[in-house]
Amino acid sequence: MSFELNRKLAARRGPLPTGAEIDSVTADIIRGAFETVCFESATHLGRAASSPIINQSNERNAAIVDAHGRLAMGAIGTPQLTFVNQMMVRWALMNMEDYDIGAGDVLLSNDPDHGGGHLPDYCVYAPVYSPEGELILFITLQAHQGDTGGKDPGGFTLEATDVFTEGVQFPCVKLVHRGQRRKDVFDMVVRNNRFATIAGDLAAMIGGVQQGVKRLEALIARHGADVIKAAINHSIAHTERRMREEFSRWPDGSYEATVLIDADTLGTPDVKVHVTCTVRGDSLTVDLTGTDDRQELVGVWNTFANSRSYVMTQVVAMVDPAIVKNEGCFDAVDIVIPEGCIAQPPPNKPAALGSFHPACEITEAVCLALSAVVPERAQPQLYKIGMPNAVIGFNAAGMWMDQGVDCRSMDSSAVQGIDGWGSCPVSLGNLLLSEAEDAEARFPILNISREMTTDGGGAGQWRGAPGSLNVKQVLEPTMAMAWMVSADHPLRGMCGGDDAIPYSNRFEVGSPSEYRIERTAQAQLPAGAVIAYQHGGGAGFGPALLRDPEAVKEDVLDEYVSLAAARDRYGVVLTGSLEDYTLAVDHAATEALRREMRA
Repeated sequence: MSFELNRKLAARRGPLPTGAEIDSVTADIIRGAFETVCFESATHLGRAASSPIINQSNERNAAIVDAHGRLAMGAIGTPQLTFVNQMMVRWALMNMEDYDIGAGDVLLSNDPDHGGGHLPDYCVYAPVYSPEGELILFITLQAHQGDTGGKDPGGFTLEATDVFTEGVQFPCVKLVHRGQRRKDVFDMVVRNNRFATIAGDLAAMIGGVQQGVKRLEALIARHGADVIKAAINHSIAHTERRMREEFSRWPDGSYEATVLIDADTLGTPDVKVHVTCTVRGDSLTVDLTGTDDRQELVGVWNTFANSRSYVMTQVVAMVDPAIVKNEGCFDAVDIVIPEGCIAQPPPNKPAALGSFHPACEITEAVCLALSAVVPERAQPQLYKIGMPNAVIGFNAAGMWMDQGVDCRSMDSSAVQGIDGWGSCPVSLGNLLLSEAEDAEARFPILNISREMTTDGGGAGQWRGAPGSLNVKQVLEPTMAMAWMVSADHPLRGMCGGDDAIPYSNRFEVGSPSEYRIERTAQAQLPAGAVIAYQHGGGAGFGPALLRDPEAVKEDVLDEYVSLAAARDRYGVVLTGSLEDYTLAVDHAATEALRREMRA
């Protein structure tokens, strides 16, 4: 049933029925209003939520889905969440009568086998009706929750072989019926969660979608249902047309890439993601045939909805950023995901860790495949960290968990003409990684340092951003969990650029018991233990010997690049002293050295 359901959920939907004609200006005004509603709903959630992963790190997304289940507007939040909300709404639409869905209802979904991502990504949504009682839209809010009621806190069970180990699945339940909160369901959701913050988060999500419903009802009343439907149809068709215009400028052909995950959580090595991107005229097909389908793998199963979303996250990053993100993106791209592979698992496979890997390898493979087509936009939208170090303990208030969503520098690769920049992975867009001070105020931890690592970015004509070394001390006995990847297969360089540095992770640093995490860890740490996570930096773009020697000198002065790497990797000969900032490029010696290195 699962594969058949996936096909139904992903099937193309037609335009909304309407007799209204609309001009592009009015359509764009309504589209802008949709974007504002999404912004207001997501901001409401961010300000009202209880847990730091939402109110600090901003891991949330608002979207509007029409009555046919098409994404009408996605805005405000992490990009991959933008492209998954409509799948859960489509399941609700298929069951409108059986679930007795009507005006004033607020629904909750998170089920990986019914259109969802992984279990922690709760989606709360509500229908929006016209004054005449016609269903027009759904407003959705999706946010990552700190726990899912499974075997392990956070829902990330390293050895899970099914989704039931990870937590509670909600295909579609009502939190609010006809405007009245269902205390029985609300209390059930709260009871199946380890953290008291879930009650505040759910209340904030309900309030956010109810706020969105009011705004959208007012918009429908102002313009009329037919005009709103015409505006949605216009916007989706315009996006599809703009996407196809971009593809028509690309050279026809098939472009392939393979990316490997170091190992699954049991240590099975070299888990493969393969993609073929085929351009024919104004069409693009992204085909994941050849992706690993070994059924014995553990921890590397990505939901079908998430896989579609990650493909689209990378594709839209490689076209004009002004193109509106809606269902037209999917209408313009054929996505082929073989049934039974790790990107479309059989029913009940675990899903929590899959939204890290292979999800990120999907975007990386698409980027690598298309880097020869649109090198100026070949920026991988990913985070290559296996999972952050989750630190868990108990106090008088109960269980607490520092999920390790710390500010850090990682995975920001160079693109043609621009060095890697910033201190968070680009795919997370609006994610604001947690402040050190906030985590220290909430949890018994001390952030000792987080420094960019010299030579921590891939060399290239344009250099990747250096990764950071994050060092943290636990002040009480705690449990820590980790899954390490991207040590054997770090982030790949583009068009001749060097790979990023690999990830590494050490527990009980500086003590006689210090050890390196090779694959996974569920460790009991004593009070005072130090953990140090070396994050991989961004990859380089283009051959390093083509980099401007003056730019290399500036990198050395900024301690992004060492003196040794300036000479050995970039072929740049520097005179003077770094200590007193008298470095200068010896251009003649540099040219001679580069000729020798090329030979």
